[in-house]
Amino acid sequence: MAKVLIIGPAYPLRGGLATYNERLCKAFNDDGHKTSILSFKLQYPEFLFPGTTQYSSDEPPKDIKIYTEINSINPFNWLKVGYQFKKEQYDLVIFRYWMPFMGPALGTIARILKQNKKTKVIAICDNLIPHEKRVGDKQFTQYFVSALDGLLTMSRSVYDDISTYFPLKKKTYLPHPMYDSFGPIMPREQALTSLNLDSNTRYILFFGFIRKYKGLDTLIRTMAHPKISELPVKAIIAGEFYEDSKPYFELIEELNISNKLILKTDFIPNSEVSKYFSAADMVVQPYHSATQSGVTQIAYYYGIPMLVTNVGGLAELVPHNEVGYVCSQDIENITESIVDFYTNNRFESMSEQVKIQSKKFSWSMMVETLIALSNGTE
Repeated sequence: MAKVLIIGPAYPLRGGLATYNERLCKAFNDDGHKTSILSFKLQYPEFLFPGTTQYSSDEPPKDIKIYTEINSINPFNWLKVGYQFKKEQYDLVIFRYWMPFMGPALGTIARILKQNKKTKVIAICDNLIPHEKRVGDKQFTQYFVSALDGLLTMSRSVYDDISTYFPLKKKTYLPHPMYDSFGPIMPREQALTSLNLDSNTRYILFFGFIRKYKGLDTLIRTMAHPKISELPVKAIIAGEFYEDSKPYFELIEELNISNKLILKTDFIPNSEVSKYFSAADMVVQPYHSATQSGVTQIAYYYGIPMLVTNVGGLAELVPHNEVGYVCSQDIENITESIVDFYTNNRFESMSEQVKIQSKKFSWSMMVETLIALSNGTE
């Protein structure tokens, strides 16, 4: 049994990173390790946070110890936290690294933790090169990565980035595990009733925080295509805007397609996720750029086919014409795939393949791989 600390967002912070870290903590504990999470009491200054609130309205996770100690912008806090947790003599500390802004805080804490000559320090790296670049990105990431004993990536594109910029660092790749923590699938009729949606209409789902790189503009234009207009299909857009929403609403008005969209653009709490995926026939991710996506791994759990664009690591997890479609960013290509899905009744066959493929993505394998990486045996 190892004593393990996961450092990254967790309850009461909200979002995919927190959900992942809490599920990973449970997986380590289920495997017999003593595991806790060290999270943030201040994650972002308000002027850097694009949403309405950083905090969750869900119930706290059960049976997980979470420390809320890190202040991302206070160097004195980094020193205090580092020395405080250094005393705990962890066998393994796993950082979650998703943006260079966190590099100074996490890199400082990592260096202090390693001073006890016992603790191995590794990271799950979501992005080495951020979607939205800022001054200092390269230096902050360099500072953080240089403190690590190894990195795990969940997409081959990030693995290749690490190979390019940090060729001597130990690294390994393992796909994002399947999310199984949002509740069971609901009968379609029940899900539609709970969302006040018409059962005579079919629905595709765009899910998650709305940012430019996720390609919502492409989906809006696709829904205006004449071939889509002929189908009894609407797009549910479920997620909070993390940027100015005005250009999207102007585009919807310009194309006159509000009747083809269901806008649920508030934050979707974990307790509501099941409804949206249970109501959908297909999850659509028309991203302009990407690494990996937790949305894909929610779809796998609910047995929902997917359409993704061939960017970053998205296509790695979606075998084309088996569990869904891998498309270019061209609207015609995306349109043809949606039309094929509905006119040829692909849901049943693709959903069955989704369920078969989902068996590959286990949390126990993630635990095993992280431990092997820390031991140098990956």
